[in-house]
Amino acid sequence: MKTHTNANHSVELQLDGNVHLNLTTPQLVEKALERREGSLTTTGAFRAVTGKFTGRSPKDKYLVEDPDIRDQIDWGDINRPMDPGTFEHLFQQVQDYLRERDVFIFDGFAGADSRYRLPIRVINEYAWHNLFARQLFVRPTEEELKEHQPLFTVISAPGFQANPQKDGTRSETFIAVSLERRVILIGGTEYAGEMKKSIFSVMNYLLPEQNVLPMHCSANMDSDGNSALFFGLSGTGKTTLSADPKRSLIGDDEHGWSDGGIFNIEGGCYAKCIHLSKEKEPQIWDAIRFGAVLENVVVDDDRHAHYDDSSLTENTRAAYPIEHIPSARIPGVGGHPDVIIFLTADAFGVLPPIAKLTPEQAMYHFLSGYTSKLAGTERGITQPEATFSTCFGAPFLPRPASVYAEMLGEKIDRHQVRVYLVNTGWSGGPYGEGERMKLAYTRSMVRAALDGSLEKASFTPDPVFGVQIPDRCPGVPSEVLFPRNTWSDPRAYDVKARELARRFRENFERFPDVSDIIRQAGPTD
Repeated sequence: MKTHTNANHSVELQLDGNVHLNLTTPQLVEKALERREGSLTTTGAFRAVTGKFTGRSPKDKYLVEDPDIRDQIDWGDINRPMDPGTFEHLFQQVQDYLRERDVFIFDGFAGADSRYRLPIRVINEYAWHNLFARQLFVRPTEEELKEHQPLFTVISAPGFQANPQKDGTRSETFIAVSLERRVILIGGTEYAGEMKKSIFSVMNYLLPEQNVLPMHCSANMDSDGNSALFFGLSGTGKTTLSADPKRSLIGDDEHGWSDGGIFNIEGGCYAKCIHLSKEKEPQIWDAIRFGAVLENVVVDDDRHAHYDDSSLTENTRAAYPIEHIPSARIPGVGGHPDVIIFLTADAFGVLPPIAKLTPEQAMYHFLSGYTSKLAGTERGITQPEATFSTCFGAPFLPRPASVYAEMLGEKIDRHQVRVYLVNTGWSGGPYGEGERMKLAYTRSMVRAALDGSLEKASFTPDPVFGVQIPDRCPGVPSEVLFPRNTWSDPRAYDVKARELARRFRENFERFPDVSDIIRQAGPTD
């Protein structure tokens, strides 16, 4: 059987085994169980284990250096170049590997707004990977499926491993994106998140050409139609904080912002579920039922999930269609946001739990993207590590940061958006000494920012970081709002705060062309 991997390009994939095209969720679950790819939990969710790769492999991700895109890409540690000939060689090997095997194909979209969506095809070696794709991307209607013509294709063959000496890769693992051929090749890793993040990287390249800002953020909306964005890296609280029963969930991780408003790039959610509890996160807890996929969650002999067990990884995950959230907005579109929240998990424990930002400070912190990589989200990360991730999504940005920052700044100014910095990280000391900020406090602070009640407080500039700290917030002890007050040794706080301020300034040297007014909006100490 010949399967066209792209409607507008000459790429074809020769498949001689059984091809399972657009199976339903029950059919995919049945196939995955039949093939012993995993098991069902007591809630009906499908549980799989991804082997030694329980997070993304950013050092094994490549962008094909085609002549037409070469000058548009921010080449470096994030966007590692791959020669077109190397990609073609890998493509042929992956095709030969899959030729006699059963494969599973999903046709759908990236983008809930029909004006900007990208028709995609996902070809998988594993049934459960295809189930993951079906739940995470936008599922077409029957009528849309009849007319579906993929413009980008993901080919995932976890069982195929590259030979670094012969194939020009760093290791046996590769995630290779060809924007020219409109094909993504994934091999040597069973971690399903590589598929979703690769398509997100593609959208981060394509959408700016349509004057749409792609964003690594979650989004929700109140009953009056007021929407909000939550920027942040994995583990900072995007999924948890946007899943609010009092607000409609637009999406939990990836969005576009056009002249008409915002829209979800995905059709599902991908939640970290380490220490998940029904009490603290009831919507996510209830979403993990039949049709959902659990990755690397420890399960006992009776098929009960143990979310507090991190023996496989800290990066345990649950993937489920957004319809599993009762308050989900279908389709995932909304108006221009009134509020933007930058989420950071500060491992130093010195940033305030919430602070208001001026437009200049908003641009400074967006470009800085300070947070902590949390354990398990990438290979080799075993404890929080302070890092700067430009635009709160550097691993997924093909273009220079200025492209995204300028678009965001223009939209904040045009729509008069209020911007806050929220620290979901440590309080009372750095990681290993202090404690993670209580979720109940963070929820109260976010709620006050969204409904405008926080604006009734008096604000004091932080002496080091310059951001505006409120003196009160409903549901939060006042002393918690000022991080220095939570440390048993204030002088130790001062040392850590100055250390982090220095890191901010050193990191910002990467942006020599930024205006002085934005540069001066950073730490002053």
